[in-house]
Amino acid sequence: MNKLLAAVFLSLLSLTASAERADSLKEAVITFDSGDLDQVAGVRTVSGNVILSRGTLELRSDRAVIRETPEGYMTVTLTAAPGKIATFRQKRDGGPNLWIEGQAERIEYEDRTELVRLYSNAMVKELEDGRMTNQITGPFISYDNRKEVATVRNDTSGQTKPGGGRGTLILSPKRAPAGGAQ
Repeated sequence: MNKLLAAVFLSLLSLTASAERADSLKEAVITFDSGDLDQVAGVRTVSGNVILSRGTLELRSDRAVIRETPEGYMTVTLTAAPGKIATFRQKRDGGPNLWIEGQAERIEYEDRTELVRLYSNAMVKELEDGRMTNQITGPFISYDNRKEVATVRNDTSGQTKPGGGRGTLILSPKRAPAGGAQ
């Protein structure tokens, strides 16, 4: 079992990639149907087709709680309605058409640390020119953009528990078949 976990961990190193660095310096635009905005406490709760865009980063859900520190860093908690999912998508540095996408029932995004945590029915995938290159699914995924590391656990608590759920890692071929055809 430890060998399997080590193999999955090493495989995940290729899954992660740096997000578009310029995104953190762009304004956040949030659209929604209704909201409760507490400017003094720096807490904004919005609901109804929530879309948060910041540069190439796009977060979508039915409900979001956005907290902002005095320094301007945001923490966003996205919550999907029953039977639906929350999503994120962001362009990655390193090429013209590289993206990272994810979905789960709840997503927590920390602007300061560039950490994304996905809870319940979590999935993260890399895309290159619209083609999926890597994908991981599990009950809990933590994706650290700065360290370029993903962690997958078999329980939505972020822990590994006996009898918990299972993860799946899909690694697409990096090389073309003989003759150059795909």
